[in-house]
Amino acid sequence: MSTKDRILDEALTLFSENGYDGTGVEQIAEKVGIKAPSLYKHFKGKEDIMNALIDNAEARYEESFGSERHIGTLPESREEFVRVTMERILFTMHDTVIRKIRKFLVQEQFRNARLAAITTRHQLEGVQRMYTKIIEGMMEKGLFVKDDPALLADELTAPVVLLIAKADRQPQTEQEITESIERHIRHFCDVYMTE
Repeated sequence: MSTKDRILDEALTLFSENGYDGTGVEQIAEKVGIKAPSLYKHFKGKEDIMNALIDNAEARYEESFGSERHIGTLPESREEFVRVTMERILFTMHDTVIRKIRKFLVQEQFRNARLAAITTRHQLEGVQRMYTKIIEGMMEKGLFVKDDPALLADELTAPVVLLIAKADRQPQTEQEITESIERHIRHFCDVYMTE
């Protein structure tokens, strides 16, 4: 792992544990095993590190979870819809970088307008818009009943977002929450899918 990557890795851990204001450049450098002036060879400062972390996490999320622009192949059946949705959820819950960035964003969203917008996009609007497109495409294929796809996306995603937040706060309940999320998705399919 390069020094630059180690700086990002340690900074993310410190930001997620101590918050942005509670983390100093000296702490990051110490965790990496370098002196603070050496850190400036890679980044202009703490804000530059934070911006790189956010950009990297967004690219990782786009690639592995998807987005409104990148929904992937539309599921062809109920089981495929459940499987693909659960894969996305489990990625969100288990990916170390995404978990740390989510914890960091939740703490910092009230102090930084950019972080507030990113938090809203990833936890609410972006997921809702992505599933609106997926459900709308599946409606066109006759797999979902004709209805308001945005409303159905809200119905699908809102409880999941709340349950993931609970799992973040109470990791000991993760198995129970994962099962609850899958039951919710299956119930959603029972109510709105045509097959």
